[in-house]
Amino acid sequence: MLGAVESQSDAALLGAWRAKDERSGAALYRRHAASVTRFFRNKVAEAEVADLTQATFLACLEHGDRYLEGASFRAFLLGFARNLLLHHYRSRYRKHDKIDFGVSSVIDLGVSPSSFAARQQEEQRLLAALRSLAVEQQILLELYYWENMQGQELAELYGVAEGTIRSRLRRARQLLAAAYEAIDPEPATTDTAAGLDDWAAVIRERITTPTD
Repeated sequence: MLGAVESQSDAALLGAWRAKDERSGAALYRRHAASVTRFFRNKVAEAEVADLTQATFLACLEHGDRYLEGASFRAFLLGFARNLLLHHYRSRYRKHDKIDFGVSSVIDLGVSPSSFAARQQEEQRLLAALRSLAVEQQILLELYYWENMQGQELAELYGVAEGTIRSRLRRARQLLAAAYEAIDPEPATTDTAAGLDDWAAVIRERITTPTD
């Protein structure tokens, strides 16, 4: 049986944490740390993942009054992760230039993301293709693939209409398929779009706990 703290809703845990209940904060962290960790992997160096993950939860605590009960807590939390990531890029990689995250990729920024075991060539191609996309497209697709976030939840995270998110997601998946195919000119043995979904699902758990 779950303990009294572990069985509470995200909203209840957040409220209790903001009221100085550290057990509730720890429970909230255990529940969502894997998602936040996955968010930063493939986007920043391994040494930076833990610090950015901790900063995400602290930002959530500090601005917890903005959370509207009934909304997706995961979208609320990962919204802070996205903001921290973009700030990290601005301060670390282009201190004197403005960055258009709808155009620049992590490769363009000179980022060396954390590495983890991609056991098949198709998985390595997928990760490389994701990194070649514009940062915002990579973020959107990895939320879709790694966290299985759909239209409404993504719309809450980005603060836009669900139709807008669906359009962005459709376009990003098209660009990902093109980038994937461009890495290796050999004809694919399976449908690329279907293959991307399958390989993304396989990679998900490895991102949570990478191995050397």
